[in-house]
Amino acid sequence: MAKRPSKARNESGDKFIESLGTTQKSFGEYVGQVKTGVQSEQFRVICAILLSLFTLYLTIAFVSFFFTGVADFSILEMSRAERAANRLEIQNWMGLPGAALIFLLVHRSFGLASVALLALMGACSLRLFHIGQFKLMKFTYCAVFWLLYGAIVLGYIDYLIGKPLFFLLGGALGEVVTLWAVSYVRVIGWLFTLLAVGVIFFICVDKNTIPFLKRIARWAQGLFKKKESEQDSVEVTDERGDMDKPEETVGTENSIELTITGKDEEEPKQEEGASLTLEIVDNSEQETPENTEDLDNPENQDDIEKPEKSEKLDAPADPDLEIADVNEVELAEDSPEALLKKYGEYDPRKELEFFQFPALDLLKVYPNETSPVIDQQEQQNNADRIVTALRNFGVEIDSIKATVGPTVTLYEVKPKAGVKIARIQSLESDIMLSLAAKGIRIIAPMPGKGTVGIEVPNEKPQTVSMHSVIASKNFQEEKKMRLPIAMGRTITNDIFMFDLAKTPHLLVAGATGQGKSVAINAIITSLLYKKHPAELKMVLVDPKMVEFAPYKPLLRHYLAAMPDVDENQVVITDCDKVINTLNSLVIEMENRYKLLMDAGVRNLEDYNDKFIHRRLNPDKVVDGALHHQFLPYIVIVIDEYGDFIMQAGKQVETPIARITQKARAVGMHMILATQRPSVNIVTGVIKANIPTRIALRTQSVIDSRTVLDAKGAEQLIGRGDMLYAGNGDLTRIQCAFVDTPEVDAIVDHIKAQQHYFEPYQLPEYIPEGAEGEALAPGSVDMKRLDPMFGDVARYVVNKQEGSTSRLQRAFEIGYNRAGKLSDQLEAAGIVGPNKGPKGRDVLIQDPNQLEALLTELGVG
Repeated sequence: MAKRPSKARNESGDKFIESLGTTQKSFGEYVGQVKTGVQSEQFRVICAILLSLFTLYLTIAFVSFFFTGVADFSILEMSRAERAANRLEIQNWMGLPGAALIFLLVHRSFGLASVALLALMGACSLRLFHIGQFKLMKFTYCAVFWLLYGAIVLGYIDYLIGKPLFFLLGGALGEVVTLWAVSYVRVIGWLFTLLAVGVIFFICVDKNTIPFLKRIARWAQGLFKKKESEQDSVEVTDERGDMDKPEETVGTENSIELTITGKDEEEPKQEEGASLTLEIVDNSEQETPENTEDLDNPENQDDIEKPEKSEKLDAPADPDLEIADVNEVELAEDSPEALLKKYGEYDPRKELEFFQFPALDLLKVYPNETSPVIDQQEQQNNADRIVTALRNFGVEIDSIKATVGPTVTLYEVKPKAGVKIARIQSLESDIMLSLAAKGIRIIAPMPGKGTVGIEVPNEKPQTVSMHSVIASKNFQEEKKMRLPIAMGRTITNDIFMFDLAKTPHLLVAGATGQGKSVAINAIITSLLYKKHPAELKMVLVDPKMVEFAPYKPLLRHYLAAMPDVDENQVVITDCDKVINTLNSLVIEMENRYKLLMDAGVRNLEDYNDKFIHRRLNPDKVVDGALHHQFLPYIVIVIDEYGDFIMQAGKQVETPIARITQKARAVGMHMILATQRPSVNIVTGVIKANIPTRIALRTQSVIDSRTVLDAKGAEQLIGRGDMLYAGNGDLTRIQCAFVDTPEVDAIVDHIKAQQHYFEPYQLPEYIPEGAEGEALAPGSVDMKRLDPMFGDVARYVVNKQEGSTSRLQRAFEIGYNRAGKLSDQLEAAGIVGPNKGPKGRDVLIQDPNQLEALLTELGVG
């Protein structure tokens, strides 16, 4: 029988296991520190410097190899010890290490294709410096392909011409692969294989390859048909010359030959006409066998020949046939289906196709951010106190259940039969006293449950990080919401999200210092992580002048502004500019409605879908000056709008009311924030048009009722604790915390990305009685020409085409920019006014005249 281990042995074993756990924890902390160091800015910059210097070193050694390689070649083929002994005789500009590395890369490995490896190293160093807008992964694939494929092709050239230089053009790799391949498929077979691989590569990486191959095929087919047409015409002429000979029959064979000649003459003009001619040929063949028995009879011969002669003379000149074919081609080219097939769907992200969204590592990671810390003893004590307080006042319960959240724990109490809920509600202060809590909130009854909820703050509230919310699976995989907002976590620790596009406007109110600015930053951060600059524009209004200042660098990415705005004033702080901007937004709203009405749709989503599928003509003029274009969402954020209400009253409230009443369908959504939720600030007009509201802690129950139409906000604990009122329900949320350094890191990342040349321009608004003259709508300031104006003007004159859509496709720019370039060309006298689908007339034909005009305008 085995002996039972002694207590001393158990204690020593427990200590060993405990020490082992401590060691594992310290090792995990060490790994975390290493990971944090690797992801730091300092480590990235150091790696970028080292990689760029090494790339430059290899590049210089590579160039020197072509000048000094012959002299160094004999030394480089020696052993390592002999190389070191003769290192002073190396003539490479980078010495023995550089010469040896390049000799290994070029002669012993990849030959001249090693340039691809140097290019890849340079690209990696640029990306580490956050320079350049190219896709590094795609560039890596291409570089690796050309490194291998180039070495093999150059090795094939080496094999054909017999190694013309002192080194292998394709390196050892090209030589080995070529010798092996030629031994199997011979020289011609390997050539076809290399060509096939190259064509497949270009098809995979460039969508223009297939159309290019089709053009080559059509060109070759055209040459073949032209020769065939000439041969057929000669044969017909010879047979016609022999028609007078009595010993030869003239009938079916000649009529078919003549019809084929007519077909070939028509094919270069219209292929569909040729198919109709072939049908006529088939009909004549069906009729011919009925008359072959009487070919010697002159009367029957005349009956056969005359109808065929009439067919031959009438078919090529048939006006109905030719007109029908031409009209069908024109309709096909202008139809949405043909445009969609030819150009594909319109991609609003094309102009900023290299834009990269902010990475998750820009947000701070907090400990235990994915799940709340549960203190079992605290929860049990609170539950006992709640039960005791209720029993002291004669309220008996059947059960109590606790749900722990980041900052608040929800206790669900199921009262016994016969207990009135109003009695429990009346005990709110007594329960708070027994718990010694800052504030509790009673939900009686819980929606959809037969319980009463008592929300009690935790003794040690947990910070909900913005990283845990943005990195959550719910937010990352969300596809249905048009403007997804990740607000924070609920009491059940679930990620709380809502769609601003369906809200459709939002009121955020709360006392000073309760987390209102953090909540707005969380909303903006959610949008920046989810929406491309082509899909979202924001108007930021900040009377405090400091809350939205970090977002100024986003001017040419995400911000919308009035024309000629100063970069330092893109965040609006002045009351007069707020009034002008709000009225400008009203004009933008009305213009969008005009475009929707012309397109025959009811909301922005359907309009943009129609534009993406090429069903709207961007050259069409709507209401005198508007053009169809892809319309981004516009989110207007006004912090402390109560300050503007107090200064301007109805001048601010009226445009706000108009926007909140009508702008939802055209993709314009407003977020209003105030720290004074009184009835003269949160007026009935504003409340009627903004059904969705967020209340942080308020100073009184009156303020809570003003914002939410219900009490409860006065019992919140602050620091981002909020109530969300939407769809008739109140949801308690702990707002995600995003700190100023995190906002700065996100803005710096976006600032370094590809951007537009100017911000999204709102319509010009001229207040009544304003002094001075502003540019009228549609006018052009010739002192601020587009940087591409010179190139576009030369393209238009050379091609003699002034269509806006043509500029858009030729220069791969968005329609907004192409339209402004067309207006500038018109103002400069290079093109005429817009004629709708017909485009614009080019008024200048002489390139020298254009250059003189560009010089006069100061354009290089």
